[in-house]
Amino acid sequence: MSTTAFRFPLIISVYLISSSAYSAVNFEKDLLPVITKKCMDCHKAPYEEKGQKKTPKAGLRLDASWAILKGSEDGPVLTPGSPDKSGIYESVTLPKDDDGHMPSKGEDMTKEEIALLKTWIEEGANFGGWIGSVEGMPAGAMTESVKPYKPRPHDLFYAALEKDLKPLSDEVLANAKAAGAQVSPVKVDSPLVRVDFLTGVSKCDDAKVAAILPLKENIVQLDLGRTIITDAALKTVAQLPRLVALDLRQTKITDAGLESLSGLKKLESLNLYGTEITDAGLKHLAKLKSLKNVYLWQSKATKPGVNQLNAAIPGLKASIE
Repeated sequence: MSTTAFRFPLIISVYLISSSAYSAVNFEKDLLPVITKKCMDCHKAPYEEKGQKKTPKAGLRLDASWAILKGSEDGPVLTPGSPDKSGIYESVTLPKDDDGHMPSKGEDMTKEEIALLKTWIEEGANFGGWIGSVEGMPAGAMTESVKPYKPRPHDLFYAALEKDLKPLSDEVLANAKAAGAQVSPVKVDSPLVRVDFLTGVSKCDDAKVAAILPLKENIVQLDLGRTIITDAALKTVAQLPRLVALDLRQTKITDAGLESLSGLKKLESLNLYGTEITDAGLKHLAKLKSLKNVYLWQSKATKPGVNQLNAAIPGLKASIE
């Protein structure tokens, strides 16, 4: 992974979206082998090869948890809870012909591996106690992020959502996949799922979103970021009774469309980064008392409008920066 892979603006957030409760992805077991095979040659501690010193590209090391958290010479590459603000994730999802696409050489990550990385970040980027190489590790680098996972109170919330809920049938899952959706459980053996259109964002329109309606009872996380949806798709989204996290970043949805979401009583996280949403749209969100985080960076919302929204919902952290 090169310097260009991490040119993305990064905003570090201390908020971990609801999926962080489960830690369904075991970093050391599930992700580390992928990173070792496809990324580590260019991103490990300095070493000598044939008499020449080799240093990690862009100053980024992926051979230790503390080093991943430190980031590259351009700054952090990982924002726990937010794949769209994590250069380490964005770089592997770029088109093959983009200069920032990673890995720059060798075998690309598969769709399944990319989805696994996304899930891990969404869950809070927990290393589960893995430290890795201690070469060059500065004093005090052992942070909470590399300590063993401890159950969070939000576990109980998700447990309540999945109570008496039946798993999706193979037929329903196959139909969703045929529509371009990627569906994965939020944790092992859970009937609750997350859905995204990562492998075909430019083809995901209102009709594709409507095709996931048979999954509506089971969806708790939905990523429609960078798709070509319109406000019509939000009428479909409004029918997902257990939806907790919704990503609408860089879409063409409007203020009027947000009114459709007023009935989502479980919604906690809403990403409106890079949209045309204004203060008028925020007034519709004031009805969603379950909201905990709203991301409005590079939207048309103003600080006064955001402050008014935060005042309307106790505990909400809506931000434009």
